[in-house]
Amino acid sequence: MRLLRRVLILLVAIAGGVTFSQAPELAQQYRQRLGGAIDELTTIIQNFDEQANHNGLERQAALNIYAVSPEQFLRSQGDSMRQAFDRNEDLSDQLLHLTSASPILRPLIIARSPDAATLANAWRDFVPGVPVSVAGLVWAMLGAVVGLMVAVILVVVLRAIAVIGGRSRGRATPRVATSAGRQVFSEPYPKARH
Repeated sequence: MRLLRRVLILLVAIAGGVTFSQAPELAQQYRQRLGGAIDELTTIIQNFDEQANHNGLERQAALNIYAVSPEQFLRSQGDSMRQAFDRNEDLSDQLLHLTSASPILRPLIIARSPDAATLANAWRDFVPGVPVSVAGLVWAMLGAVVGLMVAVILVVVLRAIAVIGGRSRGRATPRVATSAGRQVFSEPYPKARH
């Protein structure tokens, strides 16, 4: 039983290490997708600005025309462009934070405020990498420690459940003895003689 417990703890620690070691790789793939999303938004924004300038308008003036239009379609287009500007700013800020942070901290920056669409796409197409970087090794060690703690807690809880379950079964179940082919139920504890 003790050997099985040690093997279980070791396997959970290894699984935690392997899982956490992929955090920097996921952060890298997320960062690449973030850059792609920013490039696409930048193209859309540049096209909008060029069309506005071609018609003698600044960006805000063009957005105001959309906002006061009697056509719902044009108002919706204006709202979409405002969202594109806001999203481009948010993603650019996050990319700046990611680029300036050390590779070890990048997964934490993403976890703090991820872009849901970018993270979902990065996770969908995620390809695990071998953690040969310092960041990968640090996250692998962190994962092994977390896995070790989870395994130890699990073993302690299971042991406590087994001890409690053993005690309650010992009290509730009377002893059964067989005598000449028939069962005789006796008290859990022998009666004292007078």
